[in-house]
Parts: sequence; structure tokens; C-alpha cells
Amino acid sequence: MNNTTTPATHFDTVSRAFHWLTAIIIVAAFTLGPEHFGRQMREGLDPATRWDIVWHESLGVSVFVLTLLRLLWVALRPAAPQFEMNPWMQRAARMVQGALWLLMLLLPITALLALGSEGHPLTLLGGLRVDQMPFIANSPLAEAADWGEVHGFLGDAILWLAGGHAAAAIYHHVMLKDGVLKSMLPPGRGTH
Repeated sequence: MNNTTTPATHFDTVSRAFHWLTAIIIVAAFTLGPEHFGRQMREGLDPATRWDIVWHESLGVSVFVLTLLRLLWVALRPAAPQFEMNPWMQRAARMVQGALWLLMLLLPITALLALGSEGHPLTLLGGLRVDQMPFIANSPLAEAADWGEVHGFLGDAILWLAGGHAAAAIYHHVMLKDGVLKSMLPPGRGTH
């Protein structure tokens, strides 16, 4: 019996599903992100009357929940594939991945801070609604920043960073041919 183990060439199915589902939801939430939301709310707009706002906020909550589940899965999952690459590439990859994880947590948090500090409701699919968030409105954090602006900036940042992440994966696939991109795709027939 052979006791050696073959190094993983692909992420496990659950990790791949989390990765692609989160990416799709982030792009959809960004696309549906309402322009001038704060101004419209101050003018009396009920966010429940706008499907784009309801979907944006629901998708944002989904990103937060998925990110927490992903972090739990990272602690439990099989070993991730490892690839030989220049040390600077490894450092850059770790930095970008860390920044993406941080942004996936901070974006929903800053959205809640924006809504709570400005007295706007959180409106979700299924008619779920949180009209007031006094724990935010009455906290020192409410006045610490213009959370709507911070949220918008971080939303732009995650799209740019994710775009760079995708471009790097394509570079690895086309130029380096090292399997980095394939590791996040389902294994083909005959590959292990």
C-alpha cells in the first residue's frame, strides 16, 4: 500500500462553490448599488419601493453570511493546493486575498453603519425590514465617518481588487501555465 499523498491540484467542491457564488453576488450587488441613495432617503424615499435597493441590501447581507461561513470552512476544509511561484508573487497573492477577505466583511458592516447612523431602514427580500438601529445611531461610531461614502469607496475598491485578482489568475493560466486558475475550476476527467 502506498502511503504517499498526491498534493491537491484543485480546491474542494465547497470552497469552489463559496468562491464563485460570492464573486457572482458581489458583482450583482455592485451593479444594483443605488446611486445617490443617501440623498434620496433624506428626500423621503422609502427603500422598500425600490427593487434595486432591496436586492442590493439583501445581496450585501448574503455576502456577509457567506464570508463568515467561508471562514469557518477554511478552518475545516482539506488542504488547499500549493503552487511553486516567485516569493513576491506569493506575498502579493496573500496580500490581495487578505484584502478581499477584509473587504467582504467591511462592506456589509459599513452599509449597516451608514443606514443606522442616518436613520435609514434595512430592507430585505421577503418584506423583511429593520426600521431603526439604535445600537448604531446612539454609538460613537455613528459620527466617526460618513459611512455611506466609506461604503461606496470600499465597493469600488473590492471591484478593482477582484478585477486584479482575476487578471492575475488569467496571467497564471495563459503565461505561466501553472494550474492556479484551474485549481478553482472543477477537475477535468482524468485529473486528480
